[in-house]
Amino acid sequence: MKTILIIFSIGYLILASGCHAPNALGQAQYVYKSVGGRKLTLDFDYPPDWKPSDNRPAIVFFFGGGWSETNLPQFKPQAEYFARRGLVCARADFRLLVRDRVWPDKCVEDAISAMRWVRAHAAQLGVDPSRIVAAGASSGGHLAACTFFAEGISAADDDKSVSPKPNAMILYNPALNLVALRSTGGAPFFAGLDDAMLKRISPSLHVRKETPPTLIIDGTADELCPQIREFVEKSKSVAAPVEAAYTEGQPHAFFDKSPWLEKTTREADDFLCHIGYLRHESRVPLPSRANW
Repeated sequence: MKTILIIFSIGYLILASGCHAPNALGQAQYVYKSVGGRKLTLDFDYPPDWKPSDNRPAIVFFFGGGWSETNLPQFKPQAEYFARRGLVCARADFRLLVRDRVWPDKCVEDAISAMRWVRAHAAQLGVDPSRIVAAGASSGGHLAACTFFAEGISAADDDKSVSPKPNAMILYNPALNLVALRSTGGAPFFAGLDDAMLKRISPSLHVRKETPPTLIIDGTADELCPQIREFVEKSKSVAAPVEAAYTEGQPHAFFDKSPWLEKTTREADDFLCHIGYLRHESRVPLPSRANW
């Protein structure tokens, strides 16, 4: 009877914390926020030797899709790879223009809530709260960048004592200047936003030296490449630690297709080694399939 009570007590504490042990595949899903009748989730992939007492770096991935289309499996290959490399990896769901009838500022709000949730639950997740990476592609890259650059955007019930700001960023062909994007065909995505909000969630307009170590991955044929280059140059001008890896002749979203999936994953791996989140040794096979 005493053993049963101990087991029950441990289980209660895990549930009360909002976290539980991963399943046999090293996966778990948590609800980080409920809004508008929707439960927004974080899907986790854990390292094979993970323990709750660990203090590992983590990556939170935000999928692309023009703030409109759901694509939660997009970063599954990268999440599985980096989990095998020893990082705790999460893929965030968030509200969308079509499904939830919200504008990108609410997507940003959800991304900020997701980052806060991971940091607030770091102890139960086996995560080092001072080594959390925000990553994403296209509109998801925009959301990842906004978790650092967008100020004054929070859900009413967010714990504002917990910082959403990442300690590093990996941005795949991100949208970084929504003001410019509105004038070049992106107006339908931003019709419900006034100029002040559009500027607030345009990272290119808020470049500063305090930017955390950032890797931007893009193709030179991407229509967003000019604004990405502008962001990189502005960052360098203020000595912000931002670097870019360009692949010649490749279009938007090229990174999800072999052989570029392998190439860009290696670039991200090298970046994480450079900033001390991974070690160069103990490499694992690179992913070679996309999930979207």
